[in-house]
Amino acid sequence: MPLNDNAVTPTTIFLIRHGETAWNAEKRLQGHLDIPLNAEGERQAALLGAALAAEPVDHIVSSDLMRARQTAEAIARTRGARVATDPALRERCYGGFEGLLYSEIAARFPLEFAAWQARDVDGVLPPGTNQGESFRQFYERAVGAILAHAQAHPGKTIALVAHGGVLECAYRAALGLSLETPRDFKVLNASVNRFVVEEGGLKLVSWGEVGHLRPAVLDDLT
Repeated sequence: MPLNDNAVTPTTIFLIRHGETAWNAEKRLQGHLDIPLNAEGERQAALLGAALAAEPVDHIVSSDLMRARQTAEAIARTRGARVATDPALRERCYGGFEGLLYSEIAARFPLEFAAWQARDVDGVLPPGTNQGESFRQFYERAVGAILAHAQAHPGKTIALVAHGGVLECAYRAALGLSLETPRDFKVLNASVNRFVVEEGGLKLVSWGEVGHLRPAVLDDLT
């Protein structure tokens, strides 16, 4: 049977969350603040790079925030590739919440914190160093960025290194979940999450791959 020349090969997206930071470990909200990986995050990034070394990846694109760039560079090093950056892949901007522990947010901004926890997707965040985004604004930015990269590289495989919120948005888009529903799925540091983009939409292939982060088993254990 002859091939259909008009058929469009799906674009494969490896959507990857950055490795752990000190603020992740203590549950301090990062948002657009530029926090590097901690030692555990660097270990995770190295294992991630090794795990993906044999995977066919045509392009590597990262959020421009340091924690994502460091993770992407660990992937690129194993294959002699370069990393492009895209600010549209940044985490959601949380305005005045950024830099605070969850308990501190609740104490300083009780009304805004309650709206955030109640998943008010159009809720306005208090001002801070950076201008906050509603969840709806963030969702449109994040999903739009992912689809734009797929459209720019049809039929290719792209590794996008981003943040937990970006992964959440992609998961919701692929499964058609309402933005108001609780997040009842895990978004793990240094996880590989596989999607394809077909007919302009995201489809989920696998979620939360972290087997590469397990410590190597020594063969001389008794």
